[in-house]
Amino acid sequence: MKKKATKSKASKGVEEKIPKTQKTVKKSSVQPAKIKVIGVGGGGGNAISRMMESPDRVRGVEFIAVNTDAQDLDFVSAHRKVYIGKALTRGLGAGMNPEVGKQAAEENRSEIGELIDGADIVFVTAGFGGGTGTGAAPVVAEVAKEKGILTIGIVTKPFMFEGSQRTQIAQEGITRLKDKVDALVVIPNDRIFSLIDKETSMAKAFGFIDEVLKNGVQSLAELINTPGLINVDFADVRATLKDAGTTLIGIGLGSGTERASKAIQSALNSPLLEISIDGARSVLFSIAGGKDIKMAEVHEIASAVSSGLDANARVIFGSYYDRSLKDKSIKVTVIATGFNGVFSQRMIAPTLFMTEEIPKVSHHESQKQEEIKEKPKTSEEKQRTQESEGEEEWEIPAFLRKKKK
Repeated sequence: MKKKATKSKASKGVEEKIPKTQKTVKKSSVQPAKIKVIGVGGGGGNAISRMMESPDRVRGVEFIAVNTDAQDLDFVSAHRKVYIGKALTRGLGAGMNPEVGKQAAEENRSEIGELIDGADIVFVTAGFGGGTGTGAAPVVAEVAKEKGILTIGIVTKPFMFEGSQRTQIAQEGITRLKDKVDALVVIPNDRIFSLIDKETSMAKAFGFIDEVLKNGVQSLAELINTPGLINVDFADVRATLKDAGTTLIGIGLGSGTERASKAIQSALNSPLLEISIDGARSVLFSIAGGKDIKMAEVHEIASAVSSGLDANARVIFGSYYDRSLKDKSIKVTVIATGFNGVFSQRMIAPTLFMTEEIPKVSHHESQKQEEIKEKPKTSEEKQRTQESEGEEEWEIPAFLRKKKK
């Protein structure tokens, strides 16, 4: 009696076939854009694993894992895997040394090139601050860009509590990666604290960060491969993202009577993104929904997008029907580039966890508060205030006190 073959989680990921496009009666000469996502290092591998295992993962996209750590690579879910730097690291990782990560990728440069051949768009994702992701990601991106592939980097910066050394390594890596990709999205890990509460698990917290990568991949796949009422093709996307540098990719969903406002505000104001749309010189935005999308809603969304752009910004607009959206929802995708090194930093209050909305103060109440502020304090009141401030200072974690000052 033959034993039933069993497959590990990792091997299942490797052997999974990319779904083929559905056959049509009349064969189309237009092929869908091929998108590949490469997770480099431990952080990048974890990101694509979570995307692969998600029930609503993006279809028709190939996921590739690249790592120096053989054990870590075994547990990653991916369509294909590349074990780099075998002779250099002996499968033990790069030890927080980006130079080792870089050399490891160079050792397998030709193999990496073969894996990404035929792609139209390559996403390179990694957690920066360590050795493999920080060192190897720029090499992977360089290989893709040399082949004329539109190359987009989506990387994270370490938590502040991980120390200044990791932060410096990450920043140096980002500087190197900028020169190797067409477009770059940077996500500071600390920003997840504005989206979670004290009961949120680590897995769910990192899921929020993965959403940025997933949304970027999904939005481009849908924009390019879905025929639209107002079509956006690969040439439009390429024109927007080619050699674009710092990039904002935002997606928002809205339902109900204020669905347009909800969708565009969500797309433009994600607390995870490091920049705002202000000053962008090139923007591509699309609206997806049912046949009930109103012209007034299109105008509202377009006005919100254009209000912060450079006066001479180039704007591309598209719209398509998406039957997967429920409750008469609409989805807005915004891709903004062309910041020319000067962009608006998105200021987030240094709170550890999400807080309630600050109550609005009326003009009359505001005047009263000003009068109280201006009233001179007695020496006894001053002493009490100083003591209170001293106690408050110690209630704030050290890494946030530095920010406050």
